Amino acid sequence: MPAAFVVVPEWQGSVSARAMSHADGARAISGDLPSAATVLVDVPVEAGDALGTGVHRFSAIRRVGERLREALGGLDRTPITIGGDCGVALTAVATAAAAEPGSLAVLWLDAHPDLNTPETSPSGAFNGMVLRAIAGEGAEGLALVEHERVAPSRLVLGGVRSVDDGEQAFIDEHGIVVLGTERFADADAIARAVADTGATRVYVHVDLDVLDPSAIAGLSYPLPFGADADQLVAVVRAVVDRLPLAGASIAGFAPASPEAAIDDLPTILRLIGALASGAR
Repeated sequence: MPAAFVVVPEWQGSVSARAMSHADGARAISGDLPSAATVLVDVPVEAGDALGTGVHRFSAIRRVGERLREALGGLDRTPITIGGDCGVALTAVATAAAAEPGSLAVLWLDAHPDLNTPETSPSGAFNGMVLRAIAGEGAEGLALVEHERVAPSRLVLGGVRSVDDGEQAFIDEHGIVVLGTERFADADAIARAVADTGATRVYVHVDLDVLDPSAIAGLSYPLPFGADADQLVAVVRAVVDRLPLAGASIAGFAPASPEAAIDDLPTILRLIGALASGAR
């Protein structure tokens, strides 16, 4: 089954000074995707309101999720969701998980585990809470319901190197597998770690800040000691060769300008190609 590309230029999940650049990044990527296989989700221009949830811009994030859910429901191909910020992964994972409840693992390739709740988050940014919401915890209206959520035992983190206290407590409580970038040299071992969760399908999320800043410039949260681009592509290919791909997302591209985006797009398109190779 070939891939379909769902472009979601959401920026409201980030509180970075460059938050709106995430929308620019999604649009820059979409320019190099096949138009016949690409769907653009309309993202509201307003920032939205927290509505007492502890999640900045909660109302806008909810609205984007509803529109993304509608777009994904109309596809007959394996969806690769292009953000925007990491918040786009919430509905994409929910849709994949609901198709065959209990069968899905999530490989979260990100410099951050995104396992905060509104109570533990130091920023209130939803892009730091997404994976916890996927596991079913967090603000009402964002935390996934039972048939959509993914159990902590089915989560595998890769490339994480900045963890908040509340996130570490959740990782320790549930024994979540965390693989540092030094493990990326053995792509097959990472694929085995995902398979060892017992899942029969995989969802792969790539926040581009999993890469070292030397590999990509357009990051709102650059952190040193990230992954090498060649190794990351190899990891993605090994995982989607090992387990059927139920869906994927790429997020976190925040180019400083359209001209700067051009320099990073070859690396991003290689990652998209690796993900799309699992669409079968």
